[in-house]
Amino acid sequence: MAEPSELPIHDLLGGETIARIVAGFYRRVPGDPILGPMYPAHDLAGAEARLRSFLIYRFGGPPDYLRDRGHPRLRQRHAPFALDQAARDRWMQLMLAAIDEQGVAPTYREYLERFLGDIATFLINRA
Repeated sequence: MAEPSELPIHDLLGGETIARIVAGFYRRVPGDPILGPMYPAHDLAGAEARLRSFLIYRFGGPPDYLRDRGHPRLRQRHAPFALDQAARDRWMQLMLAAIDEQGVAPTYREYLERFLGDIATFLINRA
């Protein structure tokens, strides 16, 4: 259940819009000099599916992510990657471009930027 300060993004945008945002992000990743090398080409589709499932679940959609992968354990799952401020900022840049591509209303975009930015900052594990 969402906390009072959370928006029901899944209800407001729908799972298809969330999926298109994630797809837009992953279209940008392979050619990116910072993020591209972190994503093995053979698992790009898998990474996209995992992020899509996580965000749909986290934003109030079906809990398929929990059924398939269990607790998110975001720090543990991202520990093998050298995530510094530059990687965090680029992840946000590509994600916000994907959000903007979908024409998300400014209020929801601001919420997504804050929410995803907090998670991205939380995952920084290198100076």
